[in-house]
Amino acid sequence: MPAIAPFLTALLLTCLSLTAYGEKLRIVTEPWAPYVYLENGKAKGIDYEITALVFQRLGIDVQWEFLPWKRCLAMLDKGEADGVLDIFLTSERDAQLLYPNEPLSDVEFVLFTANARPHRFTTLDDLKGLTVGISPGYFYGRDFMDATTFKREGAPTHEANFGKLIRGRVDLVITDRRVGERAIQTLGLQGQVSALPAVISREKQYLAVRRGAGMDLLIQRFAAELRRFKREPAYTELLARYASDSETLKKPENTPKAARSETVEQHESSAL
Repeated sequence: MPAIAPFLTALLLTCLSLTAYGEKLRIVTEPWAPYVYLENGKAKGIDYEITALVFQRLGIDVQWEFLPWKRCLAMLDKGEADGVLDIFLTSERDAQLLYPNEPLSDVEFVLFTANARPHRFTTLDDLKGLTVGISPGYFYGRDFMDATTFKREGAPTHEANFGKLIRGRVDLVITDRRVGERAIQTLGLQGQVSALPAVISREKQYLAVRRGAGMDLLIQRFAAELRRFKREPAYTELLARYASDSETLKKPENTPKAARSETVEQHESSAL
């Protein structure tokens, strides 16, 4: 009991410092459905719901902001945000951020091709001379990032990348398999865009907070509560619910054909 007392005291002080005078933990993230996104102004997503619940159990109020990824990283650099949701662990970021020892989810980066202009992919050599649509600020694995035989071209949103792919402005698009499949369904591109089977890289997603912000003990408690939640039936139910939502989106009648075409044009034009 004496050994844990200082830990609990420090944790209490950390929580009090956040809640004093109505202060909240400021967390930034980019919409990244189905992990975290906005729907009719309401925050949703697998990782968002898990994180919000964990913080609720810890008694921490959170202020959420949804921004482009590069802006999220810039706010962390400037000390304008306390933490970030759904970030990968890299050696460069580890020097700036504190990570819990429990990830929120796993990401599998794959390439997506337009069925009208199919490309085959087995190794990075197959990308020679091609242009691959990416999201600025994202890390797709060291081999992909360091390769020099193909061009990487950014777009402001994941949907914009798929708009460019449909119109032949890029040859392929790289993103997480689940994120890409959801974008295809949302944009009504079933039958027009397909994921290639080979995996570029696999990453784990975390909630991370800035170093030097007095969050060391809080991030330890976050990890412990996250592991506890993952053992509960509610965690399995949450994953099943989002899997069910994904199946519902696959139904083509959800989005009229004309509306799909207009949506793709709007997203693609935003990338010009």
